Amino acid sequence: MIKDIHSIRKDYTLHSLDVVDVSQDAIEQFKIWFEAAVNAEVKEPNAMVLSTVSEGKYPHSRVVLVKEIAATGFTFFTNYESHKGQQLMANPNACLVFFWPELERQVRIEGKVSKVSKEESEKYFHSRPIGSQVGAHVSPQSEVIPNRAYLEQRLIELEAQFDGNTIPLPADWGGFVLEPTSIEFWQGRSSRLHDRLLYTLANGKWQIDRLAP
Repeated sequence: MIKDIHSIRKDYTLHSLDVVDVSQDAIEQFKIWFEAAVNAEVKEPNAMVLSTVSEGKYPHSRVVLVKEIAATGFTFFTNYESHKGQQLMANPNACLVFFWPELERQVRIEGKVSKVSKEESEKYFHSRPIGSQVGAHVSPQSEVIPNRAYLEQRLIELEAQFDGNTIPLPADWGGFVLEPTSIEFWQGRSSRLHDRLLYTLANGKWQIDRLAP
């Protein structure tokens, strides 16, 4: 048991972050940092916390994987009938957070989501491993199920059904793209005097402001 949790801390000393050193485009700056995370062999560099809001106004967060980073935004895929899928369709406002501890960096992204086209969802779906394609049919994501055996039996049945055939895109599965309205880059610094640069989209252009840590 940890008896001294309040003393757990780390001083950040690897990098700095200044307006004169960054791209004027927030997406391009993100790509620079993302490439650095990949090159640093960060585990799951595309893992991000996705936060949504429930019908009862409670925040819900979970880790998902970004699968495309483009000028249009950040794309991820899910079951549309899952909790996050239903929440996003009811309230498209969402937040993404990336944390790369190996680089002492965090990125927070806010914006609105929309569904990607069925064609785009289908293209990505069929690029996934066969097991993942079958798994999308097996799992009624976020629903209550009786036990693990329920999933395992469904997997056996659907593997037999799809054996040797093209696996169709599930009707309730596809992508969302989050179009950012703000992106904050956080670089850990010594003595908790961290660097924070906030990009805010205004009239089609990114405004950059430094925030106090």
